[in-house]
Amino acid sequence: MENKKSKKVSLILTTFNCKDNLKKTLASIEDQDYPNVEVVIKDGGSEDGTLDIILEYQKASKYQVKWVSKPDKGIFDAMNQGYRLTTGDVLLFFNDVFTTPNVISKMISKIETINPTTGEEYVGAHADLVYADGDKIIRKWHMGEGNIKDGWMPGHPTLFLKREIYEKYGLYDPSFKIGADYEFMIRILKDKKNQLAYIPEVMVLMFYGGTSSGGLKNYIESFKEGHRALKINGVKGALVIDIKRTVNVLKQFI
Repeated sequence: MENKKSKKVSLILTTFNCKDNLKKTLASIEDQDYPNVEVVIKDGGSEDGTLDIILEYQKASKYQVKWVSKPDKGIFDAMNQGYRLTTGDVLLFFNDVFTTPNVISKMISKIETINPTTGEEYVGAHADLVYADGDKIIRKWHMGEGNIKDGWMPGHPTLFLKREIYEKYGLYDPSFKIGADYEFMIRILKDKKNQLAYIPEVMVLMFYGGTSSGGLKNYIESFKEGHRALKINGVKGALVIDIKRTVNVLKQFI
């Protein structure tokens, strides 16, 4: 794949006092074999050495690296700020670890295929992931292909999307403290007009302990936000979908 012909991929990282995990994330990015990548880092004002890691990476990386460090109003506001720094054709919000060096290549190749069912181009692609606490796998995310109305959703850390989707549907709603990613996915996928390609492989190892996996209190809040997200997007049968989604999540724990 030649640089001049390859789609530019923007990887958007949000950081705040996370130097140890950031080292792992950046190492997995640097190992990728895809040629045309920009790494965009929106830092929230780290004071633990995270900025030193970013500066070192910017100097040494084979990829273009942009970064800014300033306060934000939470992770989804930070993600929106990061998006505005990007120039890529395809984007991924990413704070975890790619499992193999060819993840980006595989995902872009999949996006560039034609949906055999509809004959239309895909707007993006997603894959499987695992949540891990160190070397221990806590949860497997294997959602496959499905319908938002069946309680399905793609794994957001694997969701590569064309820029045109963000331009058409907007960014993340920061009034959602935990579930803005779910609300966004409902917004773009509820009518099945936008088709995602799917690769049934574990492409991402996700650091366990994020906002939506931080105990019962956070899960209850996530459930409430998920219900609100369905309602404001005009999806009927929100409560039934909530229950189906909960069952799907519980099936993933091992």
